[in-house]
Amino acid sequence: EWSGTHKITSKREWPDWRPPAQMIKREAAKGRYLPTYLAGGAENPLGARALYLGTTEYRIHGTNQPWTIGGAVSSGCIRMRNEDVVDLYERVNVGTTVEVI
Repeated sequence: EWSGTHKITSKREWPDWRPPAQMIKREAAKGRYLPTYLAGGAENPLGARALYLGTTEYRIHGTNQPWTIGGAVSSGCIRMRNEDVVDLYERVNVGTTVEVI
C-alpha cells in the first residue's frame, strides 16, 4: 500500500505489461511464474487502459480479472473495471493531479 500525490504523466490504450522484479519473485515463491513481458490485449492484466502516475511504477488501470478488484493482489496499482477505466481515461488529461489516501 502507498499514498501520496502524483500527476498523470502518460496514458496508454491496451498497455504492455512488464511486471516488476519484486512481483516476479513474490509470485515465483508461490509457484506462479509470470512472464517478463506481455503485449497489450484481452489477456493482459492491465486491461483496456492505463494512466501512469508520476515517475513511479504505479498506475490506474483496468483488469482482465474484475473479480479481484478490492483485494490486495497487485504491487500497489489501482485497478478498475475496464469500462470504468475507459470512461476515466476519456475524462482526464495528462497533468491531472491524483491523490491516493
